Amino acid sequence: RQRFRSAGVCSDHVDHAGILKARPDDSEMSAQNNASQNRRQRLHDLLLALIAQQGELELMDEDVPEPGVSAEPARWLDRNRRTLQRYQALVRTAVTLDALLDAEHPVDDSSPPSALGG
Repeated sequence: RQRFRSAGVCSDHVDHAGILKARPDDSEMSAQNNASQNRRQRLHDLLLALIAQQGELELMDEDVPEPGVSAEPARWLDRNRRTLQRYQALVRTAVTLDALLDAEHPVDDSSPPSALGG
């Protein structure tokens, strides 16, 4: 791999056997980038819709209580941990919904992004 790198070929374009792989052209890279942007926008739209359904969503508490004899620091940490787990569950749900929508109705990457997958 080192000899390819010195010849101006990135190691990403060399497979495990040391054989030079075909480099994707600009149109392929642009299509991949566009598909990635569309998927990110769909996930963003789904996540916003899920958040809107939550009603009032608790925010992370940034004010760290002073350590002392009380159990307040432990309660603060536990509350923030539960809040973070809710956020993670919303993101996982959005990713799952996006994958299900994509499986049912594949998205045409040339069309504008939609939270409904089409």
